[in-house]
Amino acid sequence: MTLEFTTTQATERVTDEQLAKIHEAPGFGRVFTDHMVSIDWTLEDGWKDARVEPYGPLAIDPAHAVLHYGQEIFEGLKAYRHEDGSVWLFRPEENGKRLQRSAVRMALPELPVEDFVEACKQLVRADEHWTPSGHEQSLYIRPFTFGNEVFLGVRAAHSARFMVIASPVGAYFADGVKPVRIWLSEHFNRAGKGGTGSAKTGGNYASSLAPTQEAFANGCSQVLFLSSLGDRHIEELGGMNLVLVKGDGTLVTPESDTILDGITRNSLFELAEHLGHRTEMRPVTIDEWQEGVESGEIVEAFACGTAAVITPISEIVSPDGSFGWPDQEPGEVTMKLRKALTDIQGGRAEDPFGWMVQVTEAKA
Repeated sequence: MTLEFTTTQATERVTDEQLAKIHEAPGFGRVFTDHMVSIDWTLEDGWKDARVEPYGPLAIDPAHAVLHYGQEIFEGLKAYRHEDGSVWLFRPEENGKRLQRSAVRMALPELPVEDFVEACKQLVRADEHWTPSGHEQSLYIRPFTFGNEVFLGVRAAHSARFMVIASPVGAYFADGVKPVRIWLSEHFNRAGKGGTGSAKTGGNYASSLAPTQEAFANGCSQVLFLSSLGDRHIEELGGMNLVLVKGDGTLVTPESDTILDGITRNSLFELAEHLGHRTEMRPVTIDEWQEGVESGEIVEAFACGTAAVITPISEIVSPDGSFGWPDQEPGEVTMKLRKALTDIQGGRAEDPFGWMVQVTEAKA
């Protein structure tokens, strides 16, 4: 049965003047909307008490399971304001399905997909005015679930909470899309076979922070991980999937059960096939990439994810040297796909896939 939501309006809200100032330079995840969604779960009663309530701090017990055993999962998606003033979500059902898969791996309760989507809609409607309309601006939505049983035993928590918060975000590349340098991590791994690599859980990102600092120290923007099996297979970046582009326009992405099933990546592959490109999801080694660059078989590379959609890659850097296209502008296929997807998301192009889900009506 679908959950019924109650709403408690925030008494303190951002003013129109304050919001206009925020929308001028929203950044990413710095300022949050007036409300949040909460749904509780217990082993005895299941999901209950779905509510939209004023945004604010949580009362955390020092013995909450999430603080000691990291029992937590999350998602990230966006709401877009179209030219007619209506607001739309991009593929929220896919985020709901992935949250369920993460929940299974992290021994957390699975929220029904229809309740996940409705929770996101409820928050967007409550704070619709927070959704910006500027170029490549959007409302970033962060759903998450965490174990909150007060108990120090090592087992799955018998109570949990699902929440949704949101933050207006600006264009990822404020001065235009710029290729980035990537650091190849040779001493750290993101995930191991049979581990949590395919789950969207905070621990995977925590483990990427030290190698990311190493990347920054070497003049790079992100870190690329290899398989923990020592076979030099590429996995993904600290927070994004990876795609290689061959000279004939074929897109190749690494495939492994330790890689997050990227919704943006999957959408780009479906879109690429619609545009006539071949796609391959298969194991890829770092040596294949380097040799492909040297031979001219691989001509572009990009990272992809919800935040930036597509980030062109210019160079792979390691202690042993570098390879790539350090002086090259973003590739033709990279930019074509980025424009095609962002145009669908922003309502500037037809959506032949039915990806966009309308939340609010057009303005009169």
